[in-house]
Order: sequence, then structure tokens, then C-alpha cells
Amino acid sequence: MRLRIDLAYDGTGFRGWATQPGLRTVQEELEGALATALRVPRVILVCAGRTDAGVHARGQVVHTDLADDVAPDELRRLPRRLNGILDGDVRVRRCEVAPEGFDARFSALWRRYTYRIADRPELVDPLARASVLTWPRALDLDAMNQASQVLLGRHDFASFCKQRPGATTIRTLLDLGWSRDEWGYASASVVADAFCHSMVRSLVGCLISIGEGRRPVSWSEKILLAERRDPGVTVAHAHGLTLEEVAYPADDELVTRAQQTRARRTSLD
Repeated sequence: MRLRIDLAYDGTGFRGWATQPGLRTVQEELEGALATALRVPRVILVCAGRTDAGVHARGQVVHTDLADDVAPDELRRLPRRLNGILDGDVRVRRCEVAPEGFDARFSALWRRYTYRIADRPELVDPLARASVLTWPRALDLDAMNQASQVLLGRHDFASFCKQRPGATTIRTLLDLGWSRDEWGYASASVVADAFCHSMVRSLVGCLISIGEGRRPVSWSEKILLAERRDPGVTVAHAHGLTLEEVAYPADDELVTRAQQTRARRTSLD
């Protein structure tokens, strides 16, 4: 039986999602809580997006395969039991039997992140310091939106990713837009089929340089076309970033979507 779990966490006290020896991670904490709640020796989780150290999530999705069926009553009680075991910076929102072919990682259509910046003194809130970046200069969101347009679509984002051996950096950026949210923060909504390591934070760092006037609007296209890391692009701090949502297709399209995603991206065609 495959179990789908939806959860949220404050990434401040974690060294990211993925298990690392001797470090506190979301994966290790949740796997341990599940093993305790289900009375099994070990649970292995697969997530939709491996968030970095300090990055938060409201809409993370994971799955795990269990050898035996979980009784319906036990499944209904599972979120409450898990939240009783976990520390308060991780909350399980829902547990349910996943439909046939569901894969939290490979079945996903897209992931949506938000990056929030307080770029004026009156916006700085000490209660939000763990989830909003404080920036000392006002940002021109019109310029940032203009610079974002050339980044949309299917590209090799090598200029904005930390390279991993054997991993492709070709991605499809579906949306990247800046606006003022209800608190007045400069807020970026970033949507893609998938993200490579540090991609969102590098995109934000590039656009901040444009928004504060240190770089021209055309700089984002120049960086993209170079297809190599540029030391002039600063990777924005992790704490301003939140994984908000992961979207999946209809149940009868899950297997096809997973097959498409597993096919290695080798070209921009």
C-alpha cells in the first residue's frame, strides 16, 4: 500500500529535507515518527521537492510504501498520532491511501514556491524574521518582472543551479512574477515542472540586483544564455523561501506523467 502524506514545516531548525548523518532533517524526523506510529522497524519517504537548509514548506507532499494495509480507523488517526510525536515545527496535515501509480516526486506536474522580501523599513517585522528576507534598499518590481519574462519557458538553467554530477539543469519555468502581497512584502511566485539545486534562490538573487538598480534589466538574459555559474549572481538567503504547493494530474494520468518525468531531459526541444 502506498501512503500519501501532506505536511508543512518551519525550516529554521532543519538542515534541509534529506537525511544527513548527525544532522537534524525533516526526512529523518518524519521517518522516525512514522516508524513509531505504525510500529514498524523503518519507513522510507520520497518527497516532491528536496528543500535546502532553512527553506520552509506549507505544501510538501511525500509518499511511502507499507508492507501491510493500514486499517481505516488507524489511517484517520495517523495525522494526530504523528503530530503528537513530532516537534511543533513539523505538522502533518493529511494522510491517505495514494491512487494507483502515484509518485510524490515523479508524478508532480509542477511545484510552486514563494519568496518574500521586506524592502522598506516599515515592512520589517521581527515576528516574521524567520520567513521574510530583510533588504536594505527598495526594489523596483516592474524592472524585476520585466527581467523575469526572458527566463520563462524551457531552458538550460545551469547559470542558476549548483551542478550535481550526472544531473541535468534543463527545466521548464512556468511562472515567475513579483507583486506586493497583503503585508506589502515584495513577493515572488515561482512555478516550474521541477527545480535544480539552489535554482529559485539564484533566480531571486539575480533579480534583486536588477530591482535595486545595480544591474540592467537585460542582465538576467545574459546570465541565462551563458549557461554557467556567474560569481556576480548571489544566492538569496534560504529563510525567505517557502514551498507552497505541488500539483498532480488526474489519477488516470499519474503513471504516464511519472514516465514522462523519468525520461532524462537531454535537449531543449
